[in-house]
Amino acid sequence: METSHRVVVDDARELDTLADDSVDLVVTSPPYPMIEMWDEAFGALDPAVADALEEGDGQRAFEAMHGVLDEVWAELERVLVDGGVACVNVGDATRTVDGSFRVYPNHARVLEAFQSLGFDPLPDVLWRKPTNSAAKFMGSGMVPPNAYVTLEHEYVLLFRNGGDSRSFEPGADRRYEAAYFWEERNRWFSDVWTDVTGDLQALDHDELRERSAAFPFEIPYRLVNMYSAYGDTVLDPFWGTGTTSLAALVAGRDSVGYEREAAFAEVFDDAVADAPALSRSVVDERLDRHRAFVADVRAEGDELGYDAVHYDFPVRTKQEREIRFYEVESVESTDEGYRVTHEPV
Repeated sequence: METSHRVVVDDARELDTLADDSVDLVVTSPPYPMIEMWDEAFGALDPAVADALEEGDGQRAFEAMHGVLDEVWAELERVLVDGGVACVNVGDATRTVDGSFRVYPNHARVLEAFQSLGFDPLPDVLWRKPTNSAAKFMGSGMVPPNAYVTLEHEYVLLFRNGGDSRSFEPGADRRYEAAYFWEERNRWFSDVWTDVTGDLQALDHDELRERSAAFPFEIPYRLVNMYSAYGDTVLDPFWGTGTTSLAALVAGRDSVGYEREAAFAEVFDDAVADAPALSRSVVDERLDRHRAFVADVRAEGDELGYDAVHYDFPVRTKQEREIRFYEVESVESTDEGYRVTHEPV
């Protein structure tokens, strides 16, 4: 099996290289409005952002920043297939503007934007990000009533384009080979992911570190497996350090990333070089987890109902019988990105 991974250095508000209905899944983590590290980036895209902040009008700045994101969401509606899912990882922001402290609900504003475009919202996921301090309060400290709760969670907002679920040809091999284990489904499709923690960036380039955000590999990897099949194309319009493309590559899907900063593509070369080892590690872990699950079931005097076709273990459901894993065998650079060869495990 071969997959291709393309990186486009351009503004995602116009996904010019992508045709209508050419993407099967979107997984992205955009810059968060009203987080100070993104002020300059939003201001460069819309001068109204900088004007609002200069005048101390936080709400107007918030709306102007989301106006920039809205243009990207509109393009996603065009390129995403009917029934395709868009996954948006986003956190809310707290900030003092003109002497007034408040929360800016980014997740609610993104939800509103997608609904206005005709997307159907699906149940979302919460996961807990790392904090830099053990302190769990802001404001007045130990005395009431003016302390504030510390934001320690982010949202994975999920939307379906066009209302109806995607359809596949009956018995489609690429769909059934991409099945996940019964016990993975139970863990992944929970609305709170307590076993995922954020990543601290380890970029050597100081300027790039200031323009990047922590997006743990496990999040896009799960989402790619949950909402796409082999042969699908995954898009990340806010590509950054390429975590979504790396997850798609390891999961055996094609990918396209849009990124305004060309320097990030150079950083991604190092991640791609490690992809074969990462792929083996991820696949081995999933297989080992399932074998441990089988051992636990048998220890309780029970048996699973079906034999896997490609492996020497049983599975819980008929839908899992065709499950098949692929490891990255080789990665070749191309003019547009990378071509990857995968071998079945």
